[in-house]
Amino acid sequence: MPVDTRGRGGAVRAVVAVLRVALAALVLAAVAASYVDTWKRIGGPPNPFNFFGYFTIQSNLLGAAVLVLSASALLRGAPRGGLVPLLRAAATTYVVVVGAVYALLLAPLGDIGGISVEWANTVLHIAAPILLPLDWILAPERAPIPWSRLWALLVYPAVWIAVVLARGATDGWVPYPFLAPENGAPAVFAVCAGIAATILGVGALVFAIGRIRLRSRKPRARGSRSREPRSRGSRSRGSRSRGSRSREPRAAGSRFREPGTR
Repeated sequence: MPVDTRGRGGAVRAVVAVLRVALAALVLAAVAASYVDTWKRIGGPPNPFNFFGYFTIQSNLLGAAVLVLSASALLRGAPRGGLVPLLRAAATTYVVVVGAVYALLLAPLGDIGGISVEWANTVLHIAAPILLPLDWILAPERAPIPWSRLWALLVYPAVWIAVVLARGATDGWVPYPFLAPENGAPAVFAVCAGIAATILGVGALVFAIGRIRLRSRKPRARGSRSREPRSRGSRSRGSRSRGSRSREPRAAGSRFREPGTR
């Protein structure tokens, strides 16, 4: 059932949905601009397995798809829960890791560490890793995700790493220099373990933020208990009436004095 955008809540949801679609379009435009630039530089269409083999490209495309999906669910008034919150948490985690890896490991390398199209590099490595977490924190809808699903965030990165290592051992292509076979198995294994630990750490933070957001709303429900004094007042009235009844024994007591008066 579509959300009524005439009310305040509906208007907020409509604005959030539009912003999500706009960000998804910006990400897609950045990926397209990078693809066209690569085509021009090499003089032909780039190898899709190479171009789309970067974690940056894949994570941002996943983030764009999840933004559109969550915007549609928001406008349709879909119930909270299900698969959408988990997908949002996963996409948020991956793009945050992309931003962190770029800032710590790739940006210091200069031009070879990023995308040659400057604005596209900014969108994919800086803007998206900032805006998706903001959407996760400030979004009007969210459902708590069970902690048992945290391990699901490792499925996609594990498959990606396996493919990258297989390609590095066969045709020698790797998307990032820190995964090159020339670094040695121990060094590559340490990098992979670090990536897994980072994803779990960031994912746990994303999960926790979602739960904190929900818990902050509970005091509103407790506000309904403020009506208790009224009910207590009614009880006090009852106690007054009971108090009036308690005088009856005194009247009864006066009858016991009658023998003494005699």
